[in-house]
Amino acid sequence: MNLNDHSRYVSITMEFRCNLKCTHCMIEGTMDWLKPATDKSFEALLDEQQKSSQWDGLILTGSEITLRQDLPDLAKRAKRAGFRHIRIQTHGMHLSRPGYLDLLMDAGIDEFFVSFAGHNAETHDSVTKVTRSFDKMMQGLLLIEKSPKPAKIITNTVVTAETYLSLDKIVETCAPFTKVVQHEFWNYFPMKDVDDKLLIVDFSTLMPKIMDAIEATQRLKRGVEVKNIPQCLLGKFDRALINQQPTLLIDPEFWKEFDKNGFHKCAFRSDCKSPECLGLTDAYIKRFGWEREVLSPIR
Repeated sequence: MNLNDHSRYVSITMEFRCNLKCTHCMIEGTMDWLKPATDKSFEALLDEQQKSSQWDGLILTGSEITLRQDLPDLAKRAKRAGFRHIRIQTHGMHLSRPGYLDLLMDAGIDEFFVSFAGHNAETHDSVTKVTRSFDKMMQGLLLIEKSPKPAKIITNTVVTAETYLSLDKIVETCAPFTKVVQHEFWNYFPMKDVDDKLLIVDFSTLMPKIMDAIEATQRLKRGVEVKNIPQCLLGKFDRALINQQPTLLIDPEFWKEFDKNGFHKCAFRSDCKSPECLGLTDAYIKRFGWEREVLSPIR
């Protein structure tokens, strides 16, 4: 199945707790009051899948889904409902716990969307604010790699002033892992109209590192997705921009917070023909302006 065909997946948020303190966390101010999906909502999704078989894969997500003790049971129920693939979105630390990965894979989990904040412990742990989070994540990846069970690993990196120098190095760090099939790079947005943490990187500084990262994935013949970057800046790699996402079942209050970003701002929006580009956010414009000299409409 093509991992870029997001219409074949559905995602449900089953947790709103996390044991990391990542500086770029987009829900750090809302985690305490956003509500995860109820078991009734989860069962309704399974019933829909059983009746229609409209999706191939289910993504179990949250602030950190592995904090749920019943995660293996959720996966088993999803497999019985007819989902061919079960993916978890995780920081990966708990995959290193003895026996835990086998428990997940035996339950049917065969795709792992793992967050990378840096290519080494120094960079990664400085973002997560948890010592040895990088080492535990890498140990988890190694266990997936060594497992005889089929599995796919997708890495996910939020691109900020703290992480952008690591992008191509993350790809290189993952090169020995044959089960790593795709890398995703999500340009940071702060879920508000101001970048008060100064984590956004201006495009003139950022784009060379984005290009290096894409080229690194191509050398390894791996998939790549870039998100939240104007498509006109990607040049020959413009098809790497994929802002589409699987259907997401989440507390509706989340979208009120998301809309505070103020996407789709661009001086050339009326002339640009890109169906994929999200333009600039309000926070970006407040820091760096409209970037008229950098951006250009796609004809």
